[in-house]
Amino acid sequence: MNNIAISFEHVSKMYQLGVVGTGTLSRDIHRWWVRDVLKKGDPYLMIGQTNDRSTKGDSDIVYALRDIDFDVPQGEVVGIIGRNGAGKSTLLKLLSRITAPTTGKIKTRGRIASLLEVGTGFHSELTGRENIYLNGSIMGMTKKEIDRKLDAIVDFAGVERYIDTPVKRYSSGMQVRLGFAVAAFLEPEILVVDEVLAVGDAEFQKKAIGKMKEVSQGGGRTVLFVSHNMASVRNLCNTGIVLKNGMVDFKGNINDAIDHYLATDTVVSTDLIKDGIKMKQSYITVKDIRINGTDKTESDIVNNQEYMEVYVSGHSEMPFKGNLRLRFRNMAGVPMASFSPGHYNGAVREFPKGDFEISYKIALPKYMAQGDYLIDCILYQPRTQSFFEAPGCMKLHVHGSMDDTCIFIETRDEGFAGLEVLQ
Repeated sequence: MNNIAISFEHVSKMYQLGVVGTGTLSRDIHRWWVRDVLKKGDPYLMIGQTNDRSTKGDSDIVYALRDIDFDVPQGEVVGIIGRNGAGKSTLLKLLSRITAPTTGKIKTRGRIASLLEVGTGFHSELTGRENIYLNGSIMGMTKKEIDRKLDAIVDFAGVERYIDTPVKRYSSGMQVRLGFAVAAFLEPEILVVDEVLAVGDAEFQKKAIGKMKEVSQGGGRTVLFVSHNMASVRNLCNTGIVLKNGMVDFKGNINDAIDHYLATDTVVSTDLIKDGIKMKQSYITVKDIRINGTDKTESDIVNNQEYMEVYVSGHSEMPFKGNLRLRFRNMAGVPMASFSPGHYNGAVREFPKGDFEISYKIALPKYMAQGDYLIDCILYQPRTQSFFEAPGCMKLHVHGSMDDTCIFIETRDEGFAGLEVLQ
């Protein structure tokens, strides 16, 4: 079809684990003899295993990607999402021709600009201005075309003062700003962006998302966007592809793709809340955490109950000062509310050496939107240190909401809703 910008046709990529070098020449010769001379197919495809990094396999050959097959129409903005190690970056590297697929074909129409790592394609000894011309030339741009866009690139990147300074003296954020500006303003037909935008500040991320929307909607260009920030993916993309263990797990509408990913890959992975604790101070041991009377990683709020109870107990080898903090996030990871007594006024509770207990009864907003939320539980000393953290320690189900709109009110407490202590 003429309107297809990218086509993956049963693409697989295999890697050898361990120290590369021992025996690989003999394997290459063996593969050539069996596959190309005897016409019996690749003998190592049969022993390649699925890329599940959490398990130990029998083979030292794994599929980083396996049988990837999909098309991307021109002008589509596609979000590639999945866990670390799912194959997202490998897929983009294949598309950018940094490496070649083991099997299958990738067909593209038009010029590709890739932003996969900080400072990709930059020469550290050249200035920002020289790198703009270098990258433009690599992409096939003429000097006149680059001259015409130079001022817009520099202005967007916000590095005018340093444009004639070698990029080796740029911060990582400055390199990302300039690299993205070059990739976006030199008008490629296909723009490939990996997680690098996370290096930039909030203001730049907002500008970058807006520019990618402009590139796709106004210019009819195709964008592939990889990010773990589900809010950004939902805001920018209209189609989503979920990768799992190197294979396509889901493809469809971006909202459906994100829901599928979050439903099958929730961060809550333990049976007991305390099992998810990350200890920060060795002299403190947490014995129990209970939310709404349960130590399990899932709980319900039914019919808009007006409060929730939190209980933490443990033992400390020395006296300490601290307080409890709870953060409520939606399933996309976006903070929605927080409970942080003493965060701004520095008020803390003093605990003697030995066993300790902390309990709170916390008022909730009158109407919480129906759905699921994650709770982060932290014992900390405001502005100083944390003693333990249990991120995503519980999934909270809210049922029977009278209103489908969350009315958490913003306060100065990190911009999230401040939750009132009842007792």
